[in-house]
Amino acid sequence: MADDPYKALGVSKTASQDEIKKAYRKIAKTDHPDLTPDPAAHERFKAASSAYDLLKDADQRARFDRGEIDASGQERQQRHYYRDYAQAGDNPYRPGAQDFDDLSDVFSDLFGQSGASRKRGGGARGFDMRGQDQRFTMEIDFMTAARGGSTRITMPDGAVLDVKIPEGARDGQIIRLRGKGAAGYGDGTPGDALLTLVIAEDPDWRRDGDDVETTLPITLDEAVLGGKVEAETIDGPVMLSIPRGASTGQKLRLKGRGLKGEGGQRGDQHVVLKIVMPPRIDDDLARFMEEWRQNHGYDPRRGK
Repeated sequence: MADDPYKALGVSKTASQDEIKKAYRKIAKTDHPDLTPDPAAHERFKAASSAYDLLKDADQRARFDRGEIDASGQERQQRHYYRDYAQAGDNPYRPGAQDFDDLSDVFSDLFGQSGASRKRGGGARGFDMRGQDQRFTMEIDFMTAARGGSTRITMPDGAVLDVKIPEGARDGQIIRLRGKGAAGYGDGTPGDALLTLVIAEDPDWRRDGDDVETTLPITLDEAVLGGKVEAETIDGPVMLSIPRGASTGQKLRLKGRGLKGEGGQRGDQHVVLKIVMPPRIDDDLARFMEEWRQNHGYDPRRGK
């Protein structure tokens, strides 16, 4: 893990939250283990993921900048607790009595004379501690987030896991993989892996809470005469009724076709109409419009 999360992402300490997010996505698109076999790229992605997980939270970022936590999100004060204890004047384990180069020695002195990290013949039971939780960031596409599904990821230790994505997943949502974090200390159980979801932008879909919005191109004659047009939804295509005299920018609502929210209720889909002219204006259309304009001309710039 990089000691400087800003350096791992290639941004300055004054970078905005949006700049931090863009920097992480740029690295993910080139160095993700599923995209390249290069071990160096895997390390860059791992460092960038840890850095983004720390800096994406404004409060956590501020605490790091003040020196209250380190690059892994751990309290700096707690990191030095046992050394401070050992340096107390009346403590027989202060420097000079015994060296505290390894954390296991500290646990051995504080929690058992026979050794904390392992059991020795005839000795007391060793010190056990649950492994640390590890945080990662995972980017998924819009449809996987909307419909739910399974995404395969490669962990830093090389393990390949299938992660279940819940229907209606949100940007920043955390998925817990129990027992997939750091190994425990002694007989302690492993920690968990916490995956923070990043929903990739989709050119065809826009999200507003549990509602979604799409743009539907329609022809000139469909706008004038109305009719039934196929429109895409999260669940697949449906037939949508276009009213006569439709305009570009007009919105039609498909109730209950949005994303699954809390309580299982789904939002709505809003379809924005966009009139698309034919690829070529032929003589028939031009002649018709000239005659129509002479008798029915109007100026939409003057209001309705």
